[in-house]
Amino acid sequence: MYYNQPLLLEIGHTFHLDAGHAGLVAVATQVGYSLGLLFFVPLGDLRERRGLMMRLFGFVSIALVLVALAPTFSILLAASCMAGAFAAVTHVSLPIAPDLAPKGKSGTAVGIAMAGLLLGVLLARTFAGWINDAALAIMRWSGHPNIFSGWRAVFLLAAVMNAAFVPALKHFFPVLPAKQKMRYATAMRSLWTVFREEPLLREAGTTGALLFAAFSCFWNTLAFLLGRHGLGAGVTGSFGLVGVAGVLIASLAGKQADRRGPRWVLSIGISLLTSAFVLLWISERMHLSLTLTIAALVIGVIVLDIGQQMSQVANQTRIFALRPEARSRLNTVYMVMYFIGAALGSAGSAIAWSHWQWNGVCALALGFLALAALRHATGVKTKFVPHKTDHTGDFVLEG
Repeated sequence: MYYNQPLLLEIGHTFHLDAGHAGLVAVATQVGYSLGLLFFVPLGDLRERRGLMMRLFGFVSIALVLVALAPTFSILLAASCMAGAFAAVTHVSLPIAPDLAPKGKSGTAVGIAMAGLLLGVLLARTFAGWINDAALAIMRWSGHPNIFSGWRAVFLLAAVMNAAFVPALKHFFPVLPAKQKMRYATAMRSLWTVFREEPLLREAGTTGALLFAAFSCFWNTLAFLLGRHGLGAGVTGSFGLVGVAGVLIASLAGKQADRRGPRWVLSIGISLLTSAFVLLWISERMHLSLTLTIAALVIGVIVLDIGQQMSQVANQTRIFALRPEARSRLNTVYMVMYFIGAALGSAGSAIAWSHWQWNGVCALALGFLALAALRHATGVKTKFVPHKTDHTGDFVLEG
C-alpha cells in the first residue's frame, strides 16, 4: 500500500511525469484499497478466514509483480489499483482481535492489532526508500546504472514477501469458521443497512475519512518537500522509522479507550494532528537551516503519527462495539469511508503542491482537520460505563 509514497519522484522520472501526475500512483492504490474493502472484507463474516486470507495474499503478490514490470504509466496505475484491492486482506484479519479479547478488553486488543498494522504502514516507506537506494547503488557499482529502476526492485521483493504469507498462514494460523450463514449478495445489501441504522458508524466513518485525508496530505507530498531540500527516497523512507513512536502509543491508546472512553481518546488525537500540521507549516515558512528543518519534521512526524493512531484506535473501538456478529461489515463501511478520505487527501495534496507548494498542502490538511473537529463536536454523545472488576468499560449511546 505505502511503498510508492517515498518513490513518487523516481516513478515520475521513469515515466517523465510532474509531481501532480506521479501522485496518481498513490491515489490509484488507495482507490483500489477502497474497492477491496468494499467487495472482499465482508467475506470475513461469511467465509473461513484463513483460506480467504491465503487467496488474497496470493493475488497481492501477483499484482505487485505487475506493478514492478509495468511498461507504461497506464498499466502501472491499473496494477497499483489491483495491488491496493487485494491488500484489503489486512482488514479481513483486524476484526479477529476483538473476537478473541475478554470482556472489557476490546480496545486493548484493537490497539495491539493496530500496532502491527501501523508498523507496516510506516516501515513500508522505510523499506521502499532504502531498497530503492540500495538497488541504484548496486547497479552503479556493476557499471550498468540505467539497466533497471530502483523502485521496480522494491515491488519485486515485496511480491516475494507477500507470497511467503500463503504457506505461513497455512502452517501457523488457526482455521476460523464463518461467523454467519448468509449469501454474499445479502451481506452486500446489509452494508447499506448497518450504515443507515448506525449513526455512530456514520460519524466515525466521516471523522476517520477527514483525519486520514489530512494524514495522507503529509505523506503523499513528503518526497517532494524533501526533494526541494536535495534529499532523496532513502531519507524520505527513513521518516517511517521516526513514526514508529506511533506504534508505541497504539496499545496505550487502546487501554485509554477502555478506561476513559474512545471519545476522549479521539479528542486528544484530533488535537495532536492539528498541532503537528501547525508546527510543520510554521517551521517550513521560517526558512530554517537543513538541520533545524529536519528536526522540526521529525517532531512533527512523531506527533502526527501518534495523533492518527489514537484517532484510529478510538474510532474502531467504538464501531466494533455496535454489532459483534457483523464486525467485518462494520469495518468494511468504516474503512471504505476512511480510504475515500485517503484518496481525496492524496489527490488534493498533489494538486495543492503543484499550485501552492507546502503552503497549499498544510492549508488543505488543516481544512480537513477543522471539518473533522466540527463533526466530532456535533456527533453522537456516548456515556462511558466502567466495569467494577477490571476498571475497564463499555459505552452506551445517550438519547
